[in-house]
Amino acid sequence: MSAPDGPSSEMVPGDAVVSTRRWMARGARAAISIPALILTAAFVGYAGLARETGLTLAETLAMTGFIWALPSIVVLTGAFSSGMGLIPAAVAVALASVRLMPMTMALMPLVKVPGKTKTWQLLIASHFVAVTAWVYAMKNLPDLPREGRLPFFIGFGSAVTGFVFCMTGLAYLLVERLPDMVAGALVLLTPVYFLCSLWGAARLLADKAAMVAGLALGPVFFLFLPGLDLLWTGLLGGTLAYGITRYWRRGLS
Repeated sequence: MSAPDGPSSEMVPGDAVVSTRRWMARGARAAISIPALILTAAFVGYAGLARETGLTLAETLAMTGFIWALPSIVVLTGAFSSGMGLIPAAVAVALASVRLMPMTMALMPLVKVPGKTKTWQLLIASHFVAVTAWVYAMKNLPDLPREGRLPFFIGFGSAVTGFVFCMTGLAYLLVERLPDMVAGALVLLTPVYFLCSLWGAARLLADKAAMVAGLALGPVFFLFLPGLDLLWTGLLGGTLAYGITRYWRRGLS
């Protein structure tokens, strides 16, 4: 049974601080999970990709810490490696990140305590919104008291981000000492994790159709438009998926 949503009127400020810290600690402990370990493995693979494309350790860690969402990081890394201009790269990253906006809009009302939660607290929480954290939060936060949801999520996101940040830096330093076969496998972890996560999280036929279209069109645009392959794959693949699924639904009605 879910705990009541209403805030406790008997809690004094000192108790509220202690309670917040406890919920953050619980969130940090919950970060020790299979999804978090899979995400860490994917970022270890990204560290190998970043090193292969010529990014420095500082650049790799900056992208990991500030951008955080792995697909957007991979898109930006690909833009750097292909010599894409600033504006096309910005558009490509924006298209890869726009999916996070509805996810954030769905999560914020869940963690917000009306009349108490500050905007800056929600902004901090929004930084950790990515597929792994969002799926975990939407599944588990409704069972927590409303006042504990925000600190729990921030604790969870901070722990996952901090651990992944450290492991990415360590992997960047050690990847050149690994056998070529192992280093190649780590690099492949990133696209495999990306594809499997999106496919598993997809609930609509249009989502899966877009992924199939992207897999088919990606190599074609890479060969003929190598500087804009990601941008055109996303635009054309998404448009085709939308049109095909819309036509299919009309045929069923």
